[in-house]
Amino acid sequence: MINILVNDICPILVIMLLGYLCGKFYFFDNDQRQGLNKLVLNIALPAALFISIVKATRKMFAQDIILTLISIFGVVGLFMLSYYLDKLFFHRTTQQAAVCALIAGSPTIGFLGFAVLDPIYGNNASTNLVIGIVSIVVNAITIPLGLALINKGQAIAKKKAKANNNKGTNVEVEDIKKQGSTKIKQKVMVTIPDGVPVTDAEAKALKEKGLEREIDLARAEIADHADEPHKPMDPTLRSVIDAIKQPVAAAPLIAVLCVLIGIRIPTAWAPTFDLIAKANAGVAVLAAGLALSTVKFSINKEVLWNTFFRLFLTPAVIVLVAYLCGMGSDPTKISMLCLATALPPAFSGIIISSRYNIYVKEGASSVAVSTVFFAVSCIFWIWLLPILAHLF
Repeated sequence: MINILVNDICPILVIMLLGYLCGKFYFFDNDQRQGLNKLVLNIALPAALFISIVKATRKMFAQDIILTLISIFGVVGLFMLSYYLDKLFFHRTTQQAAVCALIAGSPTIGFLGFAVLDPIYGNNASTNLVIGIVSIVVNAITIPLGLALINKGQAIAKKKAKANNNKGTNVEVEDIKKQGSTKIKQKVMVTIPDGVPVTDAEAKALKEKGLEREIDLARAEIADHADEPHKPMDPTLRSVIDAIKQPVAAAPLIAVLCVLIGIRIPTAWAPTFDLIAKANAGVAVLAAGLALSTVKFSINKEVLWNTFFRLFLTPAVIVLVAYLCGMGSDPTKISMLCLATALPPAFSGIIISSRYNIYVKEGASSVAVSTVFFAVSCIFWIWLLPILAHLF
């Protein structure tokens, strides 16, 4: 336990603290922070996931089918549980509860997966398969699901406002129209109903009041793809496609397909992938500290609940289900899966929260508090898991 604490957990905390101080003292500007995030999520992590998973075999996949099913149904099921409990306990709207689920119900597997699991369990096919599976679930299932719920909640809010004949505010909004190949900007007067999500332009026109309004997910997606020649795609379907196209989701999916089909990657290619993959853990932890430095947070009952749900309740349920499903003969894999799902909240959740101005204060606070308390929860699970292995 002492060796794990000193050799594995302390370096993570020290590098994260270094990232936090670099952010607080403006050692990196916003563009540089985004650059580090892109390096991790679009290059280093996909390379690490790909080269580690393609080393697996179909036999290993067949042996790990229970682990895969627990990962998929466990992570998605707990994501939905977080969503419903937030609505029940804290009376949140559909879209607020969806962002809460993206934060409390999704681990930051991309940033901290390798950094936490590799030093403890070693860089091997089993460890990386667990990270790869959880990464696919988070990036290709829960994020699109969360966006779909946000879209659903905003549609309900608009219907209610229309049914209640909500009064609105008249403002001048900049509108862009295309005439042939040219774009023409013009000011148009619009009435913005009270209590409904607005576009970026409408929020800007509303000035101070606009800062408190939600950004309309559907119209924001359409605006982002307005220059495309085809008809704008449904935002929910687009979110699914966009999520799967991201390197952090696409790389493990391609690797899994290669293994299932029987395509073997030449061994001579491995050093190329390994070289960039080695940058993942250290840069990811530093980037996590930088992200934490930008968050202003406070502590209340909801934040504490989200922290408990993310760090303790989620892994406890995963471990219980794993033992009930007969994985007790391989406690190491249960331990890997536990720590993979006991990581702090996914940073993608707070990015979505900030983009659409939904659940920002509570979401940022939950991310900050959970990341700080992860030092305690990680040690707790490392201490408890061997005891459970002996009991079962």
